[in-house]
Amino acid sequence: MAIKIKTMNKISNKGLALFDERYEVGDEITDEDAILVRSAKLHDYPMGENLKAIARAGAGTNNIPVKECADRGIVVFNTPGANANAVKELVLCSLFLSSRRVLEGIEWTKTITGDDFGKQVEAGKKQFVGPEIEGKTLGIIGLGAIGVAVANAAVKLGMNVIGYDPYISVNAAWKLSKWVKKAASQDEIFQEADYITIHVPANDETKNMINAKAINEMKPGVHVLNFARDALVNTDDMIDALKKGKVARYITDFGTEALAHTDNAIVMPHLGASTPESEENCATMAVEEVMDFLENGNIRNSVNFPTVVEPRTTTYRLCIIHKNIPNMLAKFAGTIAKKDMNIENMVNKARGDYAYTIIDTNDLSEDITKAIEKQEGVIKARIIAKALF
Repeated sequence: MAIKIKTMNKISNKGLALFDERYEVGDEITDEDAILVRSAKLHDYPMGENLKAIARAGAGTNNIPVKECADRGIVVFNTPGANANAVKELVLCSLFLSSRRVLEGIEWTKTITGDDFGKQVEAGKKQFVGPEIEGKTLGIIGLGAIGVAVANAAVKLGMNVIGYDPYISVNAAWKLSKWVKKAASQDEIFQEADYITIHVPANDETKNMINAKAINEMKPGVHVLNFARDALVNTDDMIDALKKGKVARYITDFGTEALAHTDNAIVMPHLGASTPESEENCATMAVEEVMDFLENGNIRNSVNFPTVVEPRTTTYRLCIIHKNIPNMLAKFAGTIAKKDMNIENMVNKARGDYAYTIIDTNDLSEDITKAIEKQEGVIKARIIAKALF
């Protein structure tokens, strides 16, 4: 029986090509085992009992009901870092645009006509004078894959870079240039930076983090860039700051009509990951995550379940999604013993209210998943037979 993969948006063929003859892939698939999605909203999508995974070919998962999926044992993946270079390049572009008033100069030049075109250009160019970024201070809030890439590039451009991220990963820390100064708080970024760029996820903690209070702490004439999420910046407060001149320039990939028509705001049409390379990278990572989960039960880059990656060494693998409550492993072991199955290897990890357990065995009881799922706190269980893959 084919493994069914439903595509909710156009997914790069470079990623889809990784699926072999065991998989059935398309946008008309029903009763799917997994979904690949980019921007389609799934909050009202009827998710079937067979659905095991959703992979977002991108970083943000606001279009997916993550908590509901966790409650139903559906693992939600994203692709962190796959579009990092694309976003980094657009941020660097915006640093220059925010300083040199290039766009305004180009648009003004289009209005000039006549035989004295050159003289008019020379006479009028002084209105587009802007500062260089070398030697200025760039503050970066959020040092994930994108934030680190921007920081390292800005150092090479001669900027003084300060970064803040209380949750920075070990991997990101290893990649960060030694010339990036560590800030003790967001307030330090606000107070010291000439340019500020934010690269954090949108959640209850970060919503409207750039608001009137934060802007009031910033230097007069600060330049602010937002290529992360629209919810991070209070748009009304930003418009007010632009009109008063507190913020010299605001460039964002997430705009509103009011913001787009505000002087000194540049609103882009969500171009951050709009490169063929980024789309290929995101699709490839998403497909690899889904295949590894469906074939081996491994979870990496999930936003609602813990990372669990374990090599296959036995014929059968029992994968259990359950609540993070006491005594679950003892219950699993007891149920398995009653079925005369021998545990060769077991790994368990938790993330918040949820946990994931992998049990490897060379024995099989056909009704083991039913017996496991009857236990309180178990959300979903399945057996993966190595011979099938």
